[in-house]
Amino acid sequence: MTAMSAPRLLLIKLSSLGDVIHALPTLEALRELYPRGHITWLVEEGNAPLLLGHPALDEVWTAPRPRWGTTGLGRAVGKMLTLARRFRETSFDVVIDLQGLLKSAGWTALAKSPRKIGYHRTREWSYLPLSERLPPYDPETHAVWRYLNIARYLGAPTGPPRFRLGLQVPENLEHLLPPDQGRGLVILHPGARWPTKLWSVAGWAALAAWLSREAGLQVALTGSPADLALAAAIAAQAGTPVINLAGRTTLAELAALLLRARLAVTVDTGPMHLAAALGTPVAALFGPTAPWRTGPFGEGHEVVRLDLPCSPCFRRECPAPRCLTELPEALVRRAVEKILQRGGKPC
Repeated sequence: MTAMSAPRLLLIKLSSLGDVIHALPTLEALRELYPRGHITWLVEEGNAPLLLGHPALDEVWTAPRPRWGTTGLGRAVGKMLTLARRFRETSFDVVIDLQGLLKSAGWTALAKSPRKIGYHRTREWSYLPLSERLPPYDPETHAVWRYLNIARYLGAPTGPPRFRLGLQVPENLEHLLPPDQGRGLVILHPGARWPTKLWSVAGWAALAAWLSREAGLQVALTGSPADLALAAAIAAQAGTPVINLAGRTTLAELAALLLRARLAVTVDTGPMHLAAALGTPVAALFGPTAPWRTGPFGEGHEVVRLDLPCSPCFRRECPAPRCLTELPEALVRRAVEKILQRGGKPC
């Protein structure tokens, strides 16, 4: 058996949640190309649950995400040094940098491998450690295809993208959801890290009220602990029973909720991609970013955006973020109705 019939591969895709999901079809393509290969994925700790237990992976290595100025910085540095020793003790036949940033370039440079593959002219000079540089990618291409092109460069087959998760999804959600009494579940995920990606509280509240009263659906708000105030404001303004789960779910529990839901309504954020990967239809609200680059992948989704000349601008801050602050609730409701008319996802 030759080394390249059973190579040791290292995939480096550290973050974010959506980007890791976009890279899953690349993993599947590499496993199909090298069924006897040993594949390791280096990912940041917060995204590791997506991959642990994945049937196409042999190992998951986790990297800390240092928070400068916090009390956990010393522990993070210690974890990085431990990981660096692991790199020095391990050799790979192929290293693939799917991140293309300084934080991945450091690990690529440290890796012991004759082949280090990625795209040329990526940001932060991150292509410098690469021994094989693919021509710069078209930024207007969806991220799923950009990553898959690297697997195909190695000879992977050109089948349709496949999404599988390593999450251990719980079946019992009684501690989160009251009995639905036959009502289908809709997930609303209003939060995002960029202020420019946020829709109005009034819009979310009106949508939640319509879904509950007119559509007869059970509405649940999800989000991180940082979204607590936003979710509470939406629930209070909705004037109808809304289950507020912001800050109360693990990643696996969020996946379980999305699996159970008929559809999800989200802004451009990681849970949008999680829902799409799970096969749950998404009504996705876009403003400063481009859905053709990073929108919900696959069929059955609806993208809602205003066709403004300044959008997409890819700005985290904006003095007048009209693209979402002026997005009418009726437009979002229309997208939800289209999904429901198609049947959504069976309850």
